[in-house]
Amino acid sequence: MELMSLKLNNFRNYEALDVSFSSGVNVFLGPNAQGKTNLLEAIYVLALTRSHRTSTDKELISWQAKEAQVAGTVARQYSDVPLSLKFTNKGKKARINHLDQAKLANYIGQLNVILFAPEDLDLVKGSPSVRRNFIDREFSQMSAKYLYTANQYKDVLKQRNRYLKQLQSKQASDKLYLDVLTEQLVDFASELITRRVVLIKKLDAAAQPIQAAITQNNEQLHIQYVSQLDDESLTDVASVKQEMLARFKKLGEREIIMGTTMLGPHRDDLRFDVNKHDVANFGSQGQQRTTALAVKLAEIELMKEETGEYPVLLLDDVLSELDSDRQTHLLAAMQDKVQTFITTPSLSDVARQLIHEPKIFHVNSGHLIETEDAKAEDTSENN
Repeated sequence: MELMSLKLNNFRNYEALDVSFSSGVNVFLGPNAQGKTNLLEAIYVLALTRSHRTSTDKELISWQAKEAQVAGTVARQYSDVPLSLKFTNKGKKARINHLDQAKLANYIGQLNVILFAPEDLDLVKGSPSVRRNFIDREFSQMSAKYLYTANQYKDVLKQRNRYLKQLQSKQASDKLYLDVLTEQLVDFASELITRRVVLIKKLDAAAQPIQAAITQNNEQLHIQYVSQLDDESLTDVASVKQEMLARFKKLGEREIIMGTTMLGPHRDDLRFDVNKHDVANFGSQGQQRTTALAVKLAEIELMKEETGEYPVLLLDDVLSELDSDRQTHLLAAMQDKVQTFITTPSLSDVARQLIHEPKIFHVNSGHLIETEDAKAEDTSENN
């Protein structure tokens, strides 16, 4: 899978852009605050219909403009697929092959991306919500069924929480309706949890040898899905459903008193163990960064296994956050395997040695100039 071209109109600080990319490594080079990250954001938005930097689509539209457009052509295994998104103050519209899509869920998965930014180093030591968002974001690209199930679960969860609030405030009293919502929630939750468990096991298997290679076999990584349910029940949908219904019965009035759903995948987490110790609490910063890197690289292989195609890799100023050893493993892993987009103020010696024939763009105030390596470096340093 490759992004062959990108067109922007009134997106962030890009009034108009039409650019073609290399199937290998594309480097956006230049000083900070010129629009490098905006380009990676545009590619991310083209893939997932939303930004990783803001939850407000209006912020994607250039100042004083009424609408923004992101478009591109994706080379898939069997055909080229034109994609486009239009953002207005009233919402967004998605097109595949120039045809309007009634549901955004039908659009996601046409372009698969993996983003690695400095904040992703918080994947290991950040809050559980960071890891849950990571799970749903990545797995939704791999499976339309996972995306559907996750969206349905969230919708029923909102309904159930709203009704629990009504029961808490005595605005409602029908417990039978709560039982109906509980059964619907458990149906989607059991599907979601069992799918997560399967994919996390695959991610674990892919990440273990990567962690070992980066650390010269000094560190053994294990990724575990952490649920409120017993591990023995996580093997199949029926077992998860049975235990969840039993747990909800035990919770009884407690949920009404609290006014919120106290059980389900929206409260689950991931645990990363290095040499049998929780790396989030007991690992060094180096171990935490190595683990985050191993997980991101393992994602590439998992996405290939699940979809049949490698994703597009987005590296947003992450090279400066990694030492030379970790840079080497990252760049070696992606080389000649996945199309990659890198933003950086300047290329390190490691990057220049390892990246084969990169296509380099100098970025300056929302304008791109394709240029030679040395010229780009000199221009960056003079600015």
